[in-house]
Amino acid sequence: MISNLFLLKKLGSQAGICIFARKPRFLMTLFQSIIIAIIEGLTEFLPISSTGHMILASAAMGIHEDEFVKTFEVFIQLGAILAIALMYIKRFFRGLKIYYKLLAAFIPTAIVGLLAYDFIKGYLFNPVVVSVSLILGGVILILIDKKVVSQTSDLAEVEDISYRSAFFIGLFQCLAMVPGTSRAAATIIGGVFNGLDKKQATEFSFLLAVPTMMAAGGYDLLKSELTFTQEQIILLALGSGIAFITAWIAVKLFLKFVSNHGFTAFGWYRIVLGILFLIFMWGTDLG
Repeated sequence: MISNLFLLKKLGSQAGICIFARKPRFLMTLFQSIIIAIIEGLTEFLPISSTGHMILASAAMGIHEDEFVKTFEVFIQLGAILAIALMYIKRFFRGLKIYYKLLAAFIPTAIVGLLAYDFIKGYLFNPVVVSVSLILGGVILILIDKKVVSQTSDLAEVEDISYRSAFFIGLFQCLAMVPGTSRAAATIIGGVFNGLDKKQATEFSFLLAVPTMMAAGGYDLLKSELTFTQEQIILLALGSGIAFITAWIAVKLFLKFVSNHGFTAFGWYRIVLGILFLIFMWGTDLG
């Protein structure tokens, strides 16, 4: 269905610079790879679902979801992770306490991810699931923002979070395995429900992203049996670099925005995007 959804596929192939001419089964162009990398960097740490946006963007541009494209989408996340790791590098060198708390939060995700990996990849990575998840997640963000406005934390630093609370935030993170849910949204909501204020919940979400995304990305790459051409390696490197730069900018702006305005705007954005895409797909099917 996706291959027939959008005329943009034809336009993208004309506007993009296809560097896979020798192997036509790889349909991603240089232009498309740059767009996907920008989307990844801008959305990875925002509560709006980077995976969901990449799936919708790929559908809109008519990108064929072959093995290289799937690997590309995973690999460029490493660039975004590096941005967070460098941004919070001092926090990681304060002591071992933060590592223990992140481990407690990571354990549920690791277990559920290993058990449900094939099902999630096989059945949930489609635009309809993404759109519905965006809408539902948006409603929850709007509701949770009302709770955050008046909520204060008893913790001096995010490292002081209890192991129990860290573990429960990890359980919330498991919900993000459904595309469109958003890992950032799930962990921020989990943090708020476990007594963190919005700044602490956001920071813990960022820190937890490092082990979670490294493990998920590494596992995906290990399962990939692709051997890359020189052109594909260039795309991977370029995409990671773009994701790094855009993620750094997005996180800086996000922290300031959340401090002043909260999460409501992101909730409405998710709802509008999900509805628009469902309407567009429904109209295309009728056509």
